[in-house]
Parts: sequence; C-alpha cells; structure tokens
Amino acid sequence: MIVPVFNNFFAITALCLFLHKWIKYYTMDILIRRATAADAKIVAEIGRVAVELAHRDSCSTADMELFLTAHYNETAILNEVTNPDHIYNLIFCDHQPAGFSKIILNAEHPNIPQKNVTKLDRIYLLPGFYGKQLGAQLLAHNVALSHSNDQCGMWLFTWTGNEQAVHFYKKNGFTIIGDHRFKISETHYNPNHHMLLSYGN
Repeated sequence: MIVPVFNNFFAITALCLFLHKWIKYYTMDILIRRATAADAKIVAEIGRVAVELAHRDSCSTADMELFLTAHYNETAILNEVTNPDHIYNLIFCDHQPAGFSKIILNAEHPNIPQKNVTKLDRIYLLPGFYGKQLGAQLLAHNVALSHSNDQCGMWLFTWTGNEQAVHFYKKNGFTIIGDHRFKISETHYNPNHHMLLSYGN
C-alpha cells in the first residue's frame, strides 16, 4: 500500500500549497491612491527600478541611464505629479509601495477619431510584487477612473520586445492599431505598438 500513501501525501501537500497561496492572496491589503508631491521620491525610485528592468534589453546601458536620469529623477517626477493634467496613482500591497501609474485624460491621437480618450502613459510594478494581480487591479482602477470622466477609450505605447506587457494588454482588451517610434535618447528609438482599449460606450 505504499503507492496510495504517497498519492495521499502529494495530494495533501498540493492542497496545502494551494490553500496557502489562496489565503495569502485574499488577505493582502491593497490600496490605490492618487500620488501627491510628497510621493515624488518614491515614484522616481520605483520608476528607475521598474523601467530599467522592463526595457534594459531594448537599448544600450548608456542610453538607458540617460533616459532614467532625465525622466526619473525626483525633480522631473515632482513636476509631473503636480501637473493637474497628469493623474498619478500609487498602489500599495500590505502597506508597501508596489508600483504606480500615470494617465492623461482627453489625450487625443491622430490614429483615433474620438477626442475624449485617455492615454495610459505609465504603469509599472516593482519585481517583488509580480504575480499578485496588482497590475490588473491598477489598470482596472485607471479604466474606471477614465470611464467616470466620460472617456470612450484608453490608448498606450508599449515596446514591441516586451512580450509580457503586450500579452498583458491584449488579455485586458487592448488591440494593436498602429506603431510608434519611442525616443530613448538622441540616437536611439524603440519600436512600439500603439494599442487601444475601446469602452464601447
């Protein structure tokens, strides 16, 4: 009767692992709130880590450092966060900052006939918070916010080489409607997909 014993052991172990993961997921304390000037430093710190991780294979180390230095220093982020047209949100998991997003309402684009569309300009998570569905929750929060402001859709640019991001957006209803050359430095541009989520309203 050795086989049944081992089968029961593995079944119980698998069940325990599943329950542990389920309990851990459903007991997480998640908070999403709008970022303020006081959050500029933490947004910049998250950005430097998360952007470098997501895009380091898209360009040289020197180009990436130039981009991060220009766009993810505390002063640059402070100017962004305090701009009323830029809506930054922070997501916290168990009271720890896990990521952030940035949207711009009524950000029209030549490829989109409607003018009341939102641009999802940035959405990033720290790697320690991957696999917790935080990106989906942060995206859903922004879509709901956009929708409540009489927007008819949301668009974004994402690097074509970031297959994980492209898959994430497609899974959440975005479709590719064009392409874009995203400037990293004076000498380097990354090929990007132009993607759109239509709300159907």
